[in-house]
Amino acid sequence: ALAAPVVLGLWMLGAYNRVMALRGALHSAWQQLDTVIQARQQAIGSLVDAVEPRMAAERSAIDAMVAAQVRVATAAEVVRRRPTTVEPVAVLAKAEGDLAAALARLQSLVEQQAELRHEPAVSSPTKDLVELAARMRFNRQGFNDAANAYNAAVTQFPTRLLVRVFRFELAGTL
Repeated sequence: ALAAPVVLGLWMLGAYNRVMALRGALHSAWQQLDTVIQARQQAIGSLVDAVEPRMAAERSAIDAMVAAQVRVATAAEVVRRRPTTVEPVAVLAKAEGDLAAALARLQSLVEQQAELRHEPAVSSPTKDLVELAARMRFNRQGFNDAANAYNAAVTQFPTRLLVRVFRFELAGTL
């Protein structure tokens, strides 16, 4: 008679601990991705500062880059507080897409100006952005893998019975 509640309690404890460990892994994966996002923001800022005075005719591209950068920074700040929530991650994913398009446009304009692209103030952040893009892909995949593992655990029977009790939410992916 006493065995059933004890077994149920131990199962709940084990399931809770598993989900919490996966949530911790998701937070860790976010922190690694966030570090790269912040480094990329600095490199983009350096690039914009270097090209802005010399590319006055391309004001719209520079403004689009700065606006996209602000949207990513704002979205990343929200995700920092709750990386295990779908909506803020979806907003960040959209902002990342906008940033990628604006950055590609700006880099294309820089490539068209040979004298500008070879200046150290431009070539250094450009090189940094290429390196950060690879790290970004790697860390984004790590974050998505952690989110998918967490989501699988939360939706798996019988663990999903604990979702309401412990207020587990599904995590978003980028």
